[in-house]
Amino acid sequence: MVFKLYASPFPVAGGGIVALVLAEKQAAFELVPIDLRAKEQKAAEYMAMNPFGRVPAINDDGFVMYESRAICRYVDEKFAGQGTTLVPKGMKERALVEQAVSVESVTLFPPLDKVVWEVVVKPERGLAPDQAIVDTGLKEISDTLDVYEVILGKHRYLAGDDFTLADLVHCGYLPFLVEKGVDIMTVKARPNVARWWNELMSRPTWVKLQAEGMKSTV
Repeated sequence: MVFKLYASPFPVAGGGIVALVLAEKQAAFELVPIDLRAKEQKAAEYMAMNPFGRVPAINDDGFVMYESRAICRYVDEKFAGQGTTLVPKGMKERALVEQAVSVESVTLFPPLDKVVWEVVVKPERGLAPDQAIVDTGLKEISDTLDVYEVILGKHRYLAGDDFTLADLVHCGYLPFLVEKGVDIMTVKARPNVARWWNELMSRPTWVKLQAEGMKSTV
């Protein structure tokens, strides 16, 4: 059975980072597009796979998973030995990756999710953003990036000198803000963050995914 990825057909958010992991691992997959506007993620058939009614989800020969970060770890291990190793095997090296992924999910993502809702989703629906929420969220994001600046001054990537899952997960939502002109990733006050961000955005897998969009590779 072909490895199936159920996600929005746009290379963003959780589905986008799973597709990016699959690209880094040089792993073939079938995209099953889910129309979020039509609320296909709430259909009974899909919710049998993900009871939370969100994307992405995968079906690997009958083995079903949801939650993007967990899927990414599974994909890296399933396709070990090919492509980029995103989660190191060494105990200490792996622990540093998990530490950085946890910081992203617990510290950076919550305010980022709120700001994206205000500056991306609401305007698309004809609604005005709540500037107070935007300002508070950007302040929290900036505080985290200030810490990243220190970390990235010590090594090339967030968990060491190798590109890992800790870096890749940042490609899910931060690009939304950059595309909307919210310049927080390349400010002069954070040159290490800017250098790191430019490296992420110039990775061949990311560039190709953005140019070609989400599509099956089988």
